[in-house]
Amino acid sequence: MATTVPKDQVTDAQLGRYGKLVYDRTGIRISPQKTTLLSNRIRRRLKATGIESFDAYERLLRDLDADDPEWDAFLQEITTHETYLFRDEKQWEWLQKEYLPQLVSDARTGKRDRSLRIWSAACSTGDECFTLATCIAATPPMASDWNIEILGTDIGIGALEEARRARFSERAMRLVPESLNRRFFTKVKDAEQWEAKPVLRDMITFRQHNLMDPFRGTGFDLVIVKNVLIYFDAASKKVVMDHIRAMVRPGGLLLVGAAEGVSDRLKDLERHKVWLYETPKNN
Repeated sequence: MATTVPKDQVTDAQLGRYGKLVYDRTGIRISPQKTTLLSNRIRRRLKATGIESFDAYERLLRDLDADDPEWDAFLQEITTHETYLFRDEKQWEWLQKEYLPQLVSDARTGKRDRSLRIWSAACSTGDECFTLATCIAATPPMASDWNIEILGTDIGIGALEEARRARFSERAMRLVPESLNRRFFTKVKDAEQWEAKPVLRDMITFRQHNLMDPFRGTGFDLVIVKNVLIYFDAASKKVVMDHIRAMVRPGGLLLVGAAEGVSDRLKDLERHKVWLYETPKNN
């Protein structure tokens, strides 16, 4: 007996076409188990655009450039996930208590210069970037006499616009230590939001980037990629990790999410923790 597909849900054929479109452009694989979720998210865009059917909207998306606002709105609908400052406590504890103090010590003894470049790949609304900046600003003398560059990239234009606003909800700020909150953020009047102070914003630059594309620029001391590769299949992960690894300086560090499933791509690197890898130094 044939199963009737609800009119408010995409069919298997429609799911396949949407999935191929998303995969070809972003490398993200949409699981068949996501049919209901995808249907709900697309219906939001149908309502917003006035388009009447799943098929008509899919045809529209195929004709749009990657930087079109509607394509971006669609992408944000299907990839949105929760993010907040100081997510993954153990990683930030390592950054504050081990990594940054060691850099300061090495600079004092002449083992390195007073500069630090960090790339937060797939930075979403910037929570990770501002967590990095907060930790650095709280590590004297980094905020005063170091050249600090934090780059946040994301495929979503809307997410980057939100990141540049540098405002965060009470929920996004819930894990920020009170002492750091008072020093580096200002409560927005008449709003349940906190705004990052200039000392943090001045460290950070945001720009659009698709992880499936090679990154154009110079290498980084630390690259962070978390909570994004779980959406990629094996082939896409290989492409992304090849691009990311090329941007870690010799002797630099790569921090990945524990559930990203890329350990097989990092076997030639020195593993310090299950989520932290060091690239070979130049001889």
